[in-house]
Amino acid sequence: MNNKVSVFRREHFNSAHRLNNPAWDAATNARVFGKCNNPNYHGHNYELVVKLTGIPDEATGYVYDLKLLSDLIQQYVLERFDHKNLNEDTVEFKKLNPSAENIAIVIYNILREQIDLKIDLQIRLYETERNFVEYPVN
Repeated sequence: MNNKVSVFRREHFNSAHRLNNPAWDAATNARVFGKCNNPNYHGHNYELVVKLTGIPDEATGYVYDLKLLSDLIQQYVLERFDHKNLNEDTVEFKKLNPSAENIAIVIYNILREQIDLKIDLQIRLYETERNFVEYPVN
């Protein structure tokens, strides 16, 4: 029997970033990225939703211990990105444009290393109340 269940953990972090392609001139960056290309950066109050899907453990009934998931997110994501300038303060975005899409992929890759592969992982990242991304797409 395949009784897969999804569990979710929501977290919040604040970060500044600038969308900019150094291979382009200033006019092209301004045209493509608009306000997001502000040379003085801009910030977001990101909402992160981590979804884990698997078969509940027979002994605990858990797909995954949500306290452990919270601790992993705190240690590996929030400590790294919360109240940081993503372009300037993080190694992950020194050469990678910190779009919501790329941030979600980076968070996925960080957490994927910490969570058993038998459990499916998906990241949903809200940049604003109306704009969000999911990775991977199922």
